[in-house]
Amino acid sequence: MEELFNFELTWQLIRDDEYVRTALLAAAILGLVAGVLGPLIVSRNMAFAVHGTSELSFTGGAAALLIGINIGYGALIGAVVAALIMGLLSRRSSEHDSVIGVLLAFGLGVGVLLLWFYPGRASNKFGLLVGQIVGVDFASLALLSVCAVGVFVVLAVIYRPLLFASVDAELARARGVPTRALAAIFAVLVGIATALGVQTVGALLVLSLMVTPGAAAARVTASPLRATLLAVVFAEIAAVGGIVLSLAPGAPVSAFVCTISFVIYVICWTISVARGRPRKLTGGSAIEPAGRRESVVVSR
Repeated sequence: MEELFNFELTWQLIRDDEYVRTALLAAAILGLVAGVLGPLIVSRNMAFAVHGTSELSFTGGAAALLIGINIGYGALIGAVVAALIMGLLSRRSSEHDSVIGVLLAFGLGVGVLLLWFYPGRASNKFGLLVGQIVGVDFASLALLSVCAVGVFVVLAVIYRPLLFASVDAELARARGVPTRALAAIFAVLVGIATALGVQTVGALLVLSLMVTPGAAAARVTASPLRATLLAVVFAEIAAVGGIVLSLAPGAPVSAFVCTISFVIYVICWTISVARGRPRKLTGGSAIEPAGRRESVVVSR
């Protein structure tokens, strides 16, 4: 327990260890991506989809580990495949959760089998599940950076109609917004972001970074812009802070990331309860395709 508050050792590791600095930079990028996507994930009720995608990312990462290539590539392929399968199999919203449950169990089972075949160190296997700092090298950081830029570019193009569809899908469809295509594209973006978090946070606990900051922000603000900014701040605190706290004791990063995210959520939940009214997500003129100002409000 004393090692947890050994700030001298923590600073020494940050100063002298290149792997630690690389991991901190990767965490900062991942926190930015997760924070931007988080409020949309929450408003579209995709938390369970993130969990299912993370299991297929785990399967892809395990396959990459077995054949000896960068884990990030395997996790990325697995996540994109999961997003596409979910889109193809869940044609109706009533089928969505059951399809995710099927994929989640299948992905976890196959991933465990692939890890059993892997003859290397046990720490590499464990790291896929709960994350590890040494798993983030320069090649992984480069892949993370390129994917993050790609996610931001695509999101910038589709953000206005996507926000409209997230607030009121029926009204968006009535006004000609391609909601099904937007849902598929956003699912792929979420899959990419989830895959990026597997090496740092681990497949089992990536929800703490992809969902919890966005859920916390949605508790205290109704504005999509403010929710996004708050979610980015919360995700950065959880990701970077989790790595910093894990350095001295050498504990799994994900435990600290989850704890920080949970504490932030409890604080925001307490603020929301103290205000005595539920938060609402509001979309304004920025998402009105016909040019006529209209606000759409959906109770959370």
